[in-house]
Amino acid sequence: MGLEIVEEEVNAALPLPLMSLNHVSFVCRSVSLSVKFYEEVLGFVSVKRPSSFNFHGAWLFNYGVGIHLLQCNSLDDVPKKKGVINPKDNHISFQCSDINLLKRKLEEMGIEYVTAVVEDSGIQVDQLFFHDPDGYMVEICNCENLPVLPLSSSPLKFPYPKDPILSSLYGGTGLSKFQCRPCGAEAECVIMENLVTDMMDISF
Repeated sequence: MGLEIVEEEVNAALPLPLMSLNHVSFVCRSVSLSVKFYEEVLGFVSVKRPSSFNFHGAWLFNYGVGIHLLQCNSLDDVPKKKGVINPKDNHISFQCSDINLLKRKLEEMGIEYVTAVVEDSGIQVDQLFFHDPDGYMVEICNCENLPVLPLSSSPLKFPYPKDPILSSLYGGTGLSKFQCRPCGAEAECVIMENLVTDMMDISF
């Protein structure tokens, strides 16, 4: 019995083996219309979808995250479109280095949006909100301006947990600059690690 208690305590102390956000999924009125939106407005790229699926849909990928679109069986399966853009509504958010460029693009494409500004300790974050064809909300922001400050003793997980130097370079003080993906991109991450290590050897 004592051994079982020890094992439970050890398991409770181990971090979850989660790596990163893989994808978000949306039920759509028209998969083709939504694909066009995410490709043309947000720069996503259509990627191969497993052939075992027996329902219509599409997979897109970019910026280290996937968007999976599923064709609805009935219009009742899709939430009703909202006429008002509410920044407090459920949404997905993308960091952006040039909010004004996105504003101009949305205006040129005739896509309605609203803006907001968040401030904390002298740091300002600009936010841009708009809807996709099914009324799902998208946010564009420069949220990387805000430092990630844990409010508990639970540790944050960074891309290079086994290397404290690389971890500090790629997210030790905030958000990571490179995202390691489990789906076919391990080689890219290894190359990046080796490149950074080589650069550090040259520098030091």
